[in-house]
Parts: sequence; structure tokens; C-alpha cells
Amino acid sequence: MKENSRFIVFITITIAIFGLSATVNSQTDACSSSLNLQNVNLPFDAASLHCLAVWDSHNYILRYSQTTPGTWTFVLSAPAANSFVAMGFSSNGQMVGSSAIVGWVSSTDAGVIKQYYLGGTTPTLVEPDKGNLVLSNFSLITSQSSRLYLGFQLVTDQPLSRLLYSIGQTGLLPVAPNYRLSEHSDKVSTSINYITGQTKSSTGRPYTRLRRSHGALNMLGWGILMIIGVIVARHLKSYDPLWFYLHICIQSFAFVFGIIGVIFGFVLDNKTNADVSTHKALGIFILVLGCLQVMAFLARPQKESKARKYWNWYHQSVGRLLIILAVANVFYGIHLGKEGTGWNAGYGVVLAILVVIAVILELKLWFRK
Repeated sequence: MKENSRFIVFITITIAIFGLSATVNSQTDACSSSLNLQNVNLPFDAASLHCLAVWDSHNYILRYSQTTPGTWTFVLSAPAANSFVAMGFSSNGQMVGSSAIVGWVSSTDAGVIKQYYLGGTTPTLVEPDKGNLVLSNFSLITSQSSRLYLGFQLVTDQPLSRLLYSIGQTGLLPVAPNYRLSEHSDKVSTSINYITGQTKSSTGRPYTRLRRSHGALNMLGWGILMIIGVIVARHLKSYDPLWFYLHICIQSFAFVFGIIGVIFGFVLDNKTNADVSTHKALGIFILVLGCLQVMAFLARPQKESKARKYWNWYHQSVGRLLIILAVANVFYGIHLGKEGTGWNAGYGVVLAILVVIAVILELKLWFRK
């Protein structure tokens, strides 16, 4: 009885091990093995393709070669996970402005392969059947042994060396008639040397230092110093004329930091071509309000003038509007920059401290009256 039980357990474990091994092997491709696709006639010698593991976390394998003068062949292999696979060619390592070859196999389609132009970060700006890649008549999309093989040929003397890879969300495949792509579940930006076969992934997003400098300067200028300057002007008037010079000094630094931050923003926009139209429009409007405040200061009437009360109303109203929009745009910029909770929490704490100080001073002013 015991021997039978041990035998059954042994057989069960053996079957489980072989089953697991078969499953793993069926989803694994490696450069140590040649490209051998069943029922597929390749118009090139598969043995001539160079092979690289280009995205280890998702087991993406790329085979490529200049098969004929002016023609480059690419075959991308990835686990078949009921999602699209994509390979993009970029001039700067970023998604926006690049062109990508995307393929998928669904239960209703034998397989679809399309070129997309990545005009922005939203699905509506990712346009099918458009792009800057010149393709030959050869294209391949097939699922074999739990692997998806995406093959195509580019007509070019030298392909771009900055390559993008992405994987779609499981079960969300493009469908006719518009074939709109859903947002990818993961992506990576890499660079490749076609001669040596060396490839490396970008460990961080491009222009990270410029992004953070842009955010920090605008946060400090428009989102912190401007608020401090307003608090000084409202609650330190008993220290005349000290409050006035403090107010002018703080707001001047805020304006200078803000201008530099906006300039960094324009440089960043020019380099990345990111879809940040709302953030950009708010930033420009805030800058305009800041310039109006400077002009209002230069044109302020005398204290004895009848127009002074209207000037005060205008100056205070524009200042309040500027601060409200600046705070909102700082948080929106942190969201767009995907800097995470650290920046949100840090700025939120500083903002909370300033609000508490302002409330305490307002209460003191109210009780004094």
C-alpha cells in the first residue's frame, strides 16, 4: 500500500515537473536556437540574422540583418499573452514622434500587423497605417509554441538606432474599423549598435534633470515664494516700509525663478514634443499674469490718488488668481511628470504649512479688529 502511494506520488511529481518544464520551454526563445517557423516561407536566410535579447523582463528576442543592400529584416519574438507586441524606431529614444510596427493574433483574426505613427501619449494620437517607415512587401505575424513572432523589412540604408518595445494589456486588442491601440502595459527604450550587436536599455526617462529643474523652479517661484510674498504684504504692514521692500524682494525672486522655469519648460517641450497642451497653456497664462503684476507695480498710483483703491483691487485679484492657477498647475505638472508621491507630498506639506500660517495670521487680524 505504501509502495503504491509512493509510486503515485513519484509519478505525479514527475508529470508536474515535465509539464512545468514544457510550459516554460514553450514560452521561451533564445539566441542559442535558430529561427525555425513552421509553415512559413521566409524570403531570406534565417541563419544570417543576428540575435539579441533586448528586453529580459518580458523575454523579447530580436533577430535582424541587412539581408540585401537597402533592406533590413527584423523578427521580434515575444511570449503570446493575448496582447499586442510593438517595436518602434525613434530619433531620440522617446515615443512621441516615432513610428512603430505593431502586431497581434486574436481568436477572430489570423494575425494583424500594422504601422502606427505615435503622435502623442493618448490613444487618439496614435494613428494606424501612418508613419515614417518604408516597408517592403514582406510581413509576418504568427503564434507558434506560445510565442508571437513579428517580422517585417525596412527599406533603408540605415535604420534608426533608438528602438522602443512595448507590450499591450492582456485582452485589449485593436479591432476594426479604426484599429485603435489601448495604452501599453509596459514599455522600454533601448539603443542598438547594428554592427557590434550591442544593445542597452535606458535606465531613466530622457531629460530627467531638465524636467525636474523645470518643476522645481516653477514650484519655488510661482507656487511658494509668491504665496510668501502675499502673506508678507497682508500681515506685516505694521512694519512699514520694511514690509514693502520684503514684498518686492520676494516677489522679484519668485518672478525670476518662474521665468527661468517657464523657459526650461519651452526647451523641454521642444525636445520631447510631449502632449502637455493644458499644462503649457496654464503656464503661459500664469506668466502673463506675472508680467501684468510687474507692469502694475511700475504704474501704481500714489497713495493719495483716487485710483489707488481700484489699483489695489486689481493687483490683489490678479495675484490671487495667479497663485490659485500656479498651485493647480504645479500639482498637474507633477502628475504629468510621473514623479510619484514624493513630490506631491513634499509640495503638499509646504503648502499646508503656508496655509496654516496664513490662517493663524488672519485670525489674529480678525481678533485685533
